[in-house]
Amino acid sequence: MTYFGTASPPAADGLPSRRGGGEQGWSPAPRFGTTIDPMAAALAAVRSELADLRLRVPGVRGAAVGGVDGLLITHDLPPGLEPADLAALAATTYGLGRQTAMVLGQSPFRDATLRSEGGYFTVYSVNPSTLLSVLGDDGINVARLHLEARPAVARLAALLPQ
Repeated sequence: MTYFGTASPPAADGLPSRRGGGEQGWSPAPRFGTTIDPMAAALAAVRSELADLRLRVPGVRGAAVGGVDGLLITHDLPPGLEPADLAALAATTYGLGRQTAMVLGQSPFRDATLRSEGGYFTVYSVNPSTLLSVLGDDGINVARLHLEARPAVARLAALLPQ
């Protein structure tokens, strides 16, 4: 039986008791000055998905998730790369790709891949407000990247709000 939002029975004085533990359905309040991030679990799952993509596709240097506004949400990038820059570049690539798709009558935007001498930069649309950007070495198998990244995008869409 639950008493006043807890699973603990009332104490001898009839008031709810906080004795017991988490197994009884309550958790202690956070310490003063700490904050609880409701998105922490979702972001941990997103970072795990990014790390899995890096491990599944040889040549992936890292990935970032950002908004179409260019703001970073989270990333799995090695030191030396600025994740906020990657998110901003993804938004710029998305804007150009979206406009191109619209003019050609091929909307909506799904993904775009840029190749430079040092490697590849691919941007995927996760949902109408979120982008996945992947940075790859010059030797990456782009077909393999698309094969692995598109299902990852679907999983990310389920994890992130629109």
